[in-house]
Amino acid sequence: MRRFPLVTATATLAGALVLAGCGSEDSPADSKAELSVSGAYMPQPVSDSMAAGFLTVTNKGGTKDELTSVTSDVGEVTAHETVGSSMQEATDLAIPAHGQLVLKSGGSHLMFEKLKRKPKQGEKVTVKLHFAESGTVTVEMPVKPATYNPKTGH
Repeated sequence: MRRFPLVTATATLAGALVLAGCGSEDSPADSKAELSVSGAYMPQPVSDSMAAGFLTVTNKGGTKDELTSVTSDVGEVTAHETVGSSMQEATDLAIPAHGQLVLKSGGSHLMFEKLKRKPKQGEKVTVKLHFAESGTVTVEMPVKPATYNPKTGH
C-alpha cells in the first residue's frame, strides 16, 4: 500500500478549508467534484507477481480532484503514467472538473505488484481508489482474458 506524505494531505485539507470559507450562497450546485468509475478491468496476468488495471474516472462536478492512492487485498498497487517512451510512478493523477481520467494500455494505468495470488479470468479484484477530495471509492475490477480489447478504447 502506498502512503502519501502527511504534509501533502494537511496542505490539501487546509487549502480546501480556505476555499470553503470563500464560497457564497450563490455558488453553483456543481461546485464540488462528482466522481463515477466505469470500464474497470484487469487483463489476466501472465506474470505471477505483476498485473495491470485500467478504468475511467469521470468527474461531472465543477471542481477537480486527484487520485492519490489505490489499495487492494491482491497486492501492492501504484499508479503509473507514460512519459515519452518510459513508464514512471505517479504520486497522484488529476481528474479535471467536467472531465475524465482514463487509465488505459499505453498510457496512465494501475500496476499491481507483489501479488499475493494470481487473479484468474472470471474473478473480480476489489480495489479502493483514494481521492483527495471525494474520499474512497471501492470498485470491483473483473479479470478479463489477457488479450481483451474493450469497445471503449481503453
